[in-house]
Amino acid sequence: MAPSTPRVVVKVDLKKKPWEQEQPLHNRWHPEIPSVAQVKAGEFFRVEMIDCMAGTVKDNSSSADIKHADLSMSHCLSGPIRVVDEEGVAAKPGDLLAVEICNLGPLPGHEWGFTASFDRENGGGFLTDHFPCATKAIWYFEGIYAYSPQIPGVRFPGLTHPGIVGTAPSMELLRIWNERERQIEENGVKPFSLCEVVHQRPLANLPKAKGCLLGHIDTEAPEWERIAKEAARTLPGRENGGNCDIKNLSTGSKIYLPVFVEGANLSTGDMHFSQGDGEISFCGAIEMNGFLELKCEIIRNGMKEYLTPMGPTPLHVNPIFEIGPVEPRFSEWLVFEGISIDESGRQHYLDATVAYKRAVLNAIDYLNKFGYSKEQAYLLLSCCPCEGRISGIVDSPNAVATLAIPIAIFDQDIRPKTRKVPSGPRIVRKPDVLKSTYDGKLPITKNPSCST
Repeated sequence: MAPSTPRVVVKVDLKKKPWEQEQPLHNRWHPEIPSVAQVKAGEFFRVEMIDCMAGTVKDNSSSADIKHADLSMSHCLSGPIRVVDEEGVAAKPGDLLAVEICNLGPLPGHEWGFTASFDRENGGGFLTDHFPCATKAIWYFEGIYAYSPQIPGVRFPGLTHPGIVGTAPSMELLRIWNERERQIEENGVKPFSLCEVVHQRPLANLPKAKGCLLGHIDTEAPEWERIAKEAARTLPGRENGGNCDIKNLSTGSKIYLPVFVEGANLSTGDMHFSQGDGEISFCGAIEMNGFLELKCEIIRNGMKEYLTPMGPTPLHVNPIFEIGPVEPRFSEWLVFEGISIDESGRQHYLDATVAYKRAVLNAIDYLNKFGYSKEQAYLLLSCCPCEGRISGIVDSPNAVATLAIPIAIFDQDIRPKTRKVPSGPRIVRKPDVLKSTYDGKLPITKNPSCST
């Protein structure tokens, strides 16, 4: 017998706000957020999701929506979804929840997405010290391919995936998260130099009531304020999975998630049509409205059997990911290297983040020679199917990171070569990304070796 059509367990109406949905969304992690649906192990079900900015970013010719974005509202997740076995017994703390991605894609009628960089003083990003302005590029989908009017001469297949898939934390795990993140926010990172070269702020996103959505817990409920002050933001990946942004979690992938509360309370969102390794522009990838079709399996006592805690409690574990068989195939790549030397020439010790930043900056400046603005290159590297690697982490004092860009995504040959024309490789390409002004006061980093 042919398999049944997946049951829609969470449906979204893109004409409505997140808090107006029939099954209200949530943008915080907390064990007391009630489930909005229940599924059985082995059941084929469908979940619909709104984009990471909750529909506030529009398909238009302005980046004002990015510059003035309310980041307290980001990552409105679909769920939580309670998972039970074939006999109706809920997943228990200590189990593993195996989540298989059977199918996924953009919501029909909404085959477009966006890539952006936030204003330096409203979110910032990986290269915010070089690119302080809010920028935006719109991408349109043609089947598996994406193209952008703002970044001409580029077309590539997307490896569509959810940025966020996670289970609810227990109260104990939530306290661990909030305490350790509060320490870095309140005390800073004075012993480390990384904070000086990656200027993204704040250092952590602590619980706050502003913009908080708690699903079925109404703002008038007596417990709402308490939970809003405890509930963890969804920005980082943590022990429960969450915002891991693993670009290869596409069709056929499996995620083995730790279970911390009864029923697991699975949530997902932040759908991406495509993403580059690192999602470097922060509001990166190609963000879109989308759907997932999933199947779940409960592995009883799987946490103890398969996950070794890397910390002081049994809760300090991390998910396991099984990559599916579907991905774009490229045979030719141009690879850019970076080492642990920042733009001022200062040596850092085996710092892979500084090395990756250098690799990305090298790639951006190189693409600039082929007619792309640096803002275009920055957004492109955040969402095209490029590959980042830590190539060396032991050869003191330099870590080595690389960024590989597939040559085939361009309509020109971007490889270095001997040229007969005196004008060199520069090709004028218009238009540029949508760009807002930067009105802040924080200084901007310049490469002392560059004229621009």
